[in-house]
Amino acid sequence: MNFLDFYGMAQEPFSNAPVSRFYYNSRQHAEALTRLTYAADSMKGLAVLVGQIGAGKTTLARRMLDALPEDKFEAALLVIVHSGITANWLLRRIALQLGVQAPATEKLTLLGQLYQRLVQIYEQGKKAVVLIDEAQMLQTRELMEEFRGLLNLEVPERKLVSFVFFGLPEIEQNLTLDPPLAQRVAVRVRLEPFDRDATQAYIKHRLRLAGASRMLFDEPAIDVIHQSSGGIPRVINTLCDNALLEGYLGRADVIDGPTMQKVAENLQLTTGAAAVATAHTAAYVPGGDEARPRPVMPARRRRLDMRAIDQMLSGLSKS
Repeated sequence: MNFLDFYGMAQEPFSNAPVSRFYYNSRQHAEALTRLTYAADSMKGLAVLVGQIGAGKTTLARRMLDALPEDKFEAALLVIVHSGITANWLLRRIALQLGVQAPATEKLTLLGQLYQRLVQIYEQGKKAVVLIDEAQMLQTRELMEEFRGLLNLEVPERKLVSFVFFGLPEIEQNLTLDPPLAQRVAVRVRLEPFDRDATQAYIKHRLRLAGASRMLFDEPAIDVIHQSSGGIPRVINTLCDNALLEGYLGRADVIDGPTMQKVAENLQLTTGAAAVATAHTAAYVPGGDEARPRPVMPARRRRLDMRAIDQMLSGLSKS
């Protein structure tokens, strides 16, 4: 027997893997999806969604991709996995995602291929939309200029492609590398951490979908989860997953406050999730409460193997 059997569940409720059926359509997530879908449907050009690490940006990006009707949109999701990508690699990946066969290596030829494909999509009565996840990795002016150039591809009636950026708050600073592109942001959305009620509703939602017939956390436990996670979904998942194991080992019918506090302490989350949630990917620069997380960059940048990145992305994105 494991904790799933003990608590009467069919699958793990708090896995941090992006399982679409566990998507929690909170009020702010629903509003964010509505605003971003509006930007895509009306071909606004550029929309940006910002959220902290673990706030659910990737989940929302995949939800949006799945929600865009295939008869109306030629939609793709591109995950930026390294800050050292080149503009040419970016253009080729976008071209591949939108269905360009054998993208050229020479830029002008590649842009011609991409333009022809976008016109073809337009003539089919569809709208081309590319969702860019981990957009804070776009850290050079050259990359931003490429997006501005793509947004200039138009027919008399409308733009031929729209982009939706999903990223950490740093993306706002990156956009200023190319002020004309920053001015083209038509829709901005920010994902905030859950409040206490939303945290509880999120936990109930995940438990129900996993097969639990009752709430497994009492009110004091919910208080600890919310305080320790800072309302960040990824951290909530980690806390609850560990708590269910702890409860199973102690044969507890319900996870109570003291048990939850012990779990939070073991995970070193009792001082809040803000610093913990960012510690594995970012370092803070001095500056008190206004300090902004900056990517930790190696002192010496290695030459990228773009083929390896292509292979990785083939499993993460959908053309």
